[in-house]
Amino acid sequence: MELSEQQLKVSETELRRYLPRSLPVYGFLMHRNRVRSDPLAVFVDRWPDFNVLICRPTCREKGDLFKDIHVFANDKTSLEETIRKSSVIDWTRFLCLGFDHRHIGLFKAVASEKEVPGRELAVCQVKILEDVSKLPDIDSSGMSLSSLDESHVSLVNQTWKFSNSDEALVMIRNMVTNFPSCCVLDDEGQPVSWILVYDYCAMGMLYTLPEHRGKGYAKVLICSMARRLHAEGYPVYCFIEEENTLSHRLFTKLGFTEVPSYRAAWMGFNEL
Repeated sequence: MELSEQQLKVSETELRRYLPRSLPVYGFLMHRNRVRSDPLAVFVDRWPDFNVLICRPTCREKGDLFKDIHVFANDKTSLEETIRKSSVIDWTRFLCLGFDHRHIGLFKAVASEKEVPGRELAVCQVKILEDVSKLPDIDSSGMSLSSLDESHVSLVNQTWKFSNSDEALVMIRNMVTNFPSCCVLDDEGQPVSWILVYDYCAMGMLYTLPEHRGKGYAKVLICSMARRLHAEGYPVYCFIEEENTLSHRLFTKLGFTEVPSYRAAWMGFNEL
């Protein structure tokens, strides 16, 4: 069943019980209940004691297909029944699904039964900042800090490792125009380093142009964004690919801690 506006607010509260495993869908609902960005439908297997919750962005054009569907489940049997029989997930089109890594075998099995080609896109650890006071005091004097705007969408798209041509533009534009961002500007007012926030509240797309690295920009951006998210009541966290040791060290130095019991996985099904 699809949730109503009031049920979305109740679900946000309920999902706190399952943090950090529920972080992506919890973040989705936090944004959905506060920011009117791209349309989002939320489905559960039953109400009010749901075992499965699926956040599905509305797709209206080709570029929309890049939007991720995030799945939370606290019962594997209910999850299997939902993804195998429910019409909530349309296995005939391109899908990018995010879910608890423990369920990756199940998604592969269902896709195989339906003869749907799929591949793993990423497996990530979650890093959470539990105490914002642990952030170090970092000197940002001499830096020009600002927010990204729509004129910067193409630049972010060109440098994001998961982007494939223009398919991610719609998603990145939604992030830039609706959610917090922070960037360092050069003397000509152009971004040289930036960080964004995904629609599920995680910080991401942290990037510094190669010629501007080694100046401490990333630390300043992470700390600035973390303090802003905390002040606005959002969870402060990020997903980092397991092999990205540089980012792991950076976020750990800034007070973020790993949740060893949880990994997030993303899989793509069917090709665009």
